Amino acid sequence: MTNIDLTPFYRSFIGFDHLANLMDAAARNEKQPAYPPYNIEVTGEDQYRITMAVAGFDEQELSIETEHNTLLVKGQKVGKDDGRRFVHQGIAERNFERKFQLSDYIKVTGAHMAHGLLHIELVREVPEALKPRKISIGHATSPTSLHHANKVA
Repeated sequence: MTNIDLTPFYRSFIGFDHLANLMDAAARNEKQPAYPPYNIEVTGEDQYRITMAVAGFDEQELSIETEHNTLLVKGQKVGKDDGRRFVHQGIAERNFERKFQLSDYIKVTGAHMAHGLLHIELVREVPEALKPRKISIGHATSPTSLHHANKVA
């Protein structure tokens, strides 16, 4: 893979260094294992779902954690040696750890399992203070006229 030098962006863009750090981390993290397979889908405006194929795992053997815009999904198989002997074992049932980088304001709202698939629901919740707002146009009031009106009253 070709390495990209992001140094010029550090000089020109103020406050976007976290974005460059995310790109650097993604480039280094390209060797993340392919197990278990997963889908990421858009389920509505500002709503997403991660679906992971976790055949052979019970809910108790899975954990989901979020910390600092990182979603971590772990599968820890317990009681592996149950005396079974396989002629062929195609279902992996091996331990895994999968990390997802979440954008700002993405929150995990829930998770459930069905038919060997783990579904993790996410939503983008932008704070009211950061949402676009409409400014109504009214009569101009200068700071000096407000100050004068307060002194007269």
